[in-house]
Parts: sequence; structure tokens; C-alpha cells
Amino acid sequence: MKQPLIIGIAGLGTVGAGLLSLLDAHGSRLAQTIGREIRIGGVSARSRDKARGSNLEHVPWFDDAVELARAPDIDVFVELIGGDEGVPKAAIEAALRAKKHVVTANKALLAKHGAALAALAESNGVELNFEAAVAGGIPVIKTLREALAANEIQRVYGILNGTCNYILTKMQEDSRPFISVLAEAQAKGYAESDPTFDIGGFDAAHKLTLLTSLAFGTLPALSAVHVEGIQNITAADIEQASEFGYRIKLLGVATRTASGIEARVTPVLVEKDSAIAQVGGVTNCVAIDGDFAGSLMLIGPGAGARATASAVASDILDIAHGGILPPFLTPVAQLRPHIKATIGQHVGAYYIRLSVVDKPGALATIAKRMGDQAVSLESIVQKKPRPTGSTTVMGTPPATVIMITHPTNEAAIRTALAAIEEDGNVSERPQMIRIEKL
Repeated sequence: MKQPLIIGIAGLGTVGAGLLSLLDAHGSRLAQTIGREIRIGGVSARSRDKARGSNLEHVPWFDDAVELARAPDIDVFVELIGGDEGVPKAAIEAALRAKKHVVTANKALLAKHGAALAALAESNGVELNFEAAVAGGIPVIKTLREALAANEIQRVYGILNGTCNYILTKMQEDSRPFISVLAEAQAKGYAESDPTFDIGGFDAAHKLTLLTSLAFGTLPALSAVHVEGIQNITAADIEQASEFGYRIKLLGVATRTASGIEARVTPVLVEKDSAIAQVGGVTNCVAIDGDFAGSLMLIGPGAGARATASAVASDILDIAHGGILPPFLTPVAQLRPHIKATIGQHVGAYYIRLSVVDKPGALATIAKRMGDQAVSLESIVQKKPRPTGSTTVMGTPPATVIMITHPTNEAAIRTALAAIEEDGNVSERPQMIRIEKL
């Protein structure tokens, strides 16, 4: 049997504790499988006293994660702290400079500093693996780096945030408003007390940044991702989308186009009978369109101790087996700049919801504004105002008007809606959601 592989783990929260549990449960079997024992040579965390379900009595403790990263007897530094600056960045840099392999689940750090860290790993001849940084237990990084490496990828997309998917699923199933379901998600631990990072689409944008780089051989470019969250999705949108045969999902989508790469995180309407529409709750999925392999979809848990620990362990096992791949498959020196496709040039169909005020000629003016931009409507439905039980000074409440457009240029839609809003014929900002053909 080969010499043991000694790992140092920085961060013993949910994922770190899950990794300890996995190694306790399967360490002996894995040693037989790979012909090499995996030993924990040191750990670092904020608190020594917290119960983590594993016996760490004889494991060296490091108060400083950077010191652990440099420890001479450590072969692999496992960073599970999180955050895009500070200690995790310094510790990973220290480990790579000390010619130690690194495994991390830190999507934010890689989305921001991935190119520099990859270059550092390559120059020191070590691995920088990050399977757990995207979609938890779904092996999408390995799929792109290995299984589909011979393909030219045309598009990668998916449900990349379980919190948002849970909220949209419950809004659909229970006919409840966003704020009510968000509170439930927070109570169940699916959403943070400050949920902005999730519901604003930023978590999914970090993950999409990494997938885009792997899929298209470009430098990670978080700033090139167009981001919209789900905080403005209403129960009315969920209901109306369903009546038209759609469900609303927050998708991260990166597409190769003639003018560049279109990368975006936005709510979209998908047909009810599509595979991705059936992915509910906190489950994630990632779909990849390759020129030879065709379209593949991977579905599974996108977070949680066990699923994410499984992904971390798979990276460690790859290192134990030997062989080094560039972190982003293509060596950093050969990664191309991310040329951003103009987001407004996207052509597709759109769902539009307007709250139209009760005054003569309002609908005619709205139709003219659409016509001015050559926006053709496939269908238009006006919903009667719901009774409030009392008469208001303002008179009749606004009517809800739902439009589904034919495929059209996004810039044209936005121009038309800006004019409609400026005309004063709507009582609130128009809602516009893409209809995604998958």
C-alpha cells in the first residue's frame, strides 16, 4: 500500500463535519479501494469545543488556517471556510505555494480569484479541485473536466440554488405569496436570516461563472453574468404562468453565441412538461449541451452536509489516485477572455404582466407602444380586478393584463415597457420574464 495521504481540514461547519463523518464511515473501505489510507493531519476552525460527531482528540489543532496550509506533513489542504477574501484566500495561496494540493467548496472565492489561483496551482504542479463549489453532490465539474472534455459545449444551464427553487416550488404548490414562503424557508434552515445572496441570484451567479469557464474555455468573469433574483415574483405571476402552461424557475444559463457568451441568472418560464419543470424543492439540476454527446441533465441535492461532503471526498480521492489536470481544464495561459454577448440582443418569447389603470385609451396606448417596437403578441388576457370589499377614492382598482409575445428582441421589449411606464397607464413597474425553450 502507498504512503498515506495526509489532509488538513480548515472549516468544521456543516460540510466539514460531514466530511469527518464520511471518512469515519468509509475510510477503511476507501483505503482498500485506492490502495492508500487517508489520514487527517490537522484541523482548524473557530471553536475547539463545538461537538462535531467525530473524535478529534488526537488530531493536531491549528488556530491559524494559514499555518495549517503550510504544515510540512500535510499533502492536501481542504478549505471549507467560505468567503471570497481574507483567511480562506490567504490559506489557499499559502498551500499552493507550499506545493500542496487544494480541495475547496468556495464558489465565491473561485468566481472572483479563480484564474489567479489556478495559475498558482499550475505553476507549482498541484491540483486545485472544486467539485463541491457547484451543485453540491452533483458531479458536474467532473463531467465537464473529464466525461465531456472531447465535446464542444454549446450551452450549460440549470437550477443552481436550492433556496430559490424551494420558494418557487412552494409558491406554485400552495398558492402562497413570496414573503410567506421565504419565512418558511428561513425557519427550516433553507434560507439565511439575510437571504439576499440566494434570492438575489448572486449564489447562482458564482456557480454559473465557474461552469461558464469550464464549458467554454474562458477566464472566470463574474462581472459578465447578468443577474436577476426572484424577489419580484408574485403569486399572480405563478398563477398566470400556470394558466399558460408554464412554471417559473430561477435558471443560470450560459450560451455560446456568434457575438460572444451570454451568461445570465434570471427567473424564466419553462413548459410544465419539460424535465426541468419537474425539479422541485431544494433539488438542483445542471444540463449540458455537447456537440457529440448531445444533451445531458444531472439532478440531485445541491447542498447539505452529506451531499457536499461526498463531492469534497471525490476530489480528495482523485488526488490520491494521482494525475494532475488544470483546474479549469484548459491551462490558464490558454483560457480566452470572456467576450460578453449583449444581453439586450437576446431573441425569444416573453411573459409580461401589467397592472393597467382604469382610464380611456390605456390599452390602446399600450398596444401602440408594443407596435412601435415591432413586438408581436401571441396572446393577451385581461383579468378583472379582484373585489376589495370596499370602494376606494381612486375608483376601480387596476386590471391585470397578461401578454405572451412572439419571439422578439429583448431590447425592443424593454424599450416598449419603459415607454408604457412613462405614459402613466400602469400602476406599478411592468413584470417581464423570459420564456425559455429547453
